[in-house]
Amino acid sequence: MYLKAPLATLSSGPSARRNPWQRLQRWLLALAGVAMLGNALVLMASGHFNVGVLIPAILGTAALLIVCFWTGLQRWRHERRANARWWTLGWSAFALWVLSVLVFWSQMLGQGLQPAQVPAVEAIVVLGSGTKDGRPRPVLARRLDTAAQLARLQPTALIAVCGGVDWGETESEGAVMARYLLEHGIGPERLVIEGESTSTELNLQLSRPLLQARGVEASAPMALVSSDFHLMRAMGIARQQGLSGMLPVAAPTPLATRYNAWLREYFAAGSSWLLGEV
Repeated sequence: MYLKAPLATLSSGPSARRNPWQRLQRWLLALAGVAMLGNALVLMASGHFNVGVLIPAILGTAALLIVCFWTGLQRWRHERRANARWWTLGWSAFALWVLSVLVFWSQMLGQGLQPAQVPAVEAIVVLGSGTKDGRPRPVLARRLDTAAQLARLQPTALIAVCGGVDWGETESEGAVMARYLLEHGIGPERLVIEGESTSTELNLQLSRPLLQARGVEASAPMALVSSDFHLMRAMGIARQQGLSGMLPVAAPTPLATRYNAWLREYFAAGSSWLLGEV
């Protein structure tokens, strides 16, 4: 008779409630949920709304809901064997997804050269990354700082700045980027402004004829300046467009947005692969 007792009877009593492993699971899940949701809310308050922010917000909210309804979920889990299988399957799928993110991040790290390592180039192409109130956002500012450093090391290279008008803005990213470089001592005669693009693919595609009009051919040695996390995908797109002389130059990513940017790049890389951009 005891052996035939329902799973719920065996697993929802006082011993299960005092299970130290379950308590640890709940605490870890609660800490992860607070960290992810808190980080997302801070970035949203600063005007950041993208996949790399929304996914942690959703995951953090889901984690906190699981913690709040933990007892009921454990009761449901043990009511039927099928429920236990679904519980295990769900967590296994989530673990595999996390593993795929970590593998992608490991491949993404260490991409690109530092400005002092770049051989002579004819042009420097700086990819856009967002503006606010007519100024570069922190990620874009780091790219422009890196481009300015490279431009001072290579005084004959043209500098192409790329990006259209962001939502809520009146100036193109290209125009904002050009002004930033002018403020940092780069001569206006060196700037090539592309102000229509809305993606990495279009950044490169639309800046190409502007550079050709200034005597820089597609096969010429060029430096591609972007954030370290973005370079792997950007270089894949450059190769797809026949820009055989492109060299990757890495700009650091601000710590406050680093992991959100990495997560967004995970999904962007998948999208680029599905669209045949890389």
